Amino acid sequence: MKVKKRTVWMLTLLSLVAVISVYYVKEPNIMPFDGLAIFSDGALDQLTIDEEAGDDAITPVYAQSALFEEMRMESQNKRSQLREQLTTRITTDEMSADEINELYNEMSDLTVRDSTEAMLEMLIRSLGYADALVQTDKGKVDVRVISEEQGKAQANEIIHIVKKQWEDAKSVKVTFQPAS
Repeated sequence: MKVKKRTVWMLTLLSLVAVISVYYVKEPNIMPFDGLAIFSDGALDQLTIDEEAGDDAITPVYAQSALFEEMRMESQNKRSQLREQLTTRITTDEMSADEINELYNEMSDLTVRDSTEAMLEMLIRSLGYADALVQTDKGKVDVRVISEEQGKAQANEIIHIVKKQWEDAKSVKVTFQPAS
């Protein structure tokens, strides 16, 4: 008897669905989720506030983060305009195949730079910094970090991460900005 692969896959998936269904039916429902309870007054009363920390524990980084966000948006706008220009140049009939490939490579480079900058910012924030801004341009990387601690060790750690994650980084500049 010859069994088709599709039939075997279908039977496997059906048996898996049956097992999962039985598991969820038999599992006791410990606490049902009530999304509206999150916004009730009682839920706000349950929050604990550490009043012993005082005002010294609060570090406002809103102004610098807003500045970083504005710079990110400006960079993204410039890159989207460049992408639009490249797209319109690609759609013209006067371009040769080699020129079109070059334009596609430029568009691909823009996408790689965007994703690399976002990844590096995330990695730098994971080191414990409040916010970071990474800008790349032809092998040069400019890193701005919001931090009260400013030292060569912190800068070297950031430079190491940048060079490890992006091999095109030939020159890395790290600038620390206070969190005020």
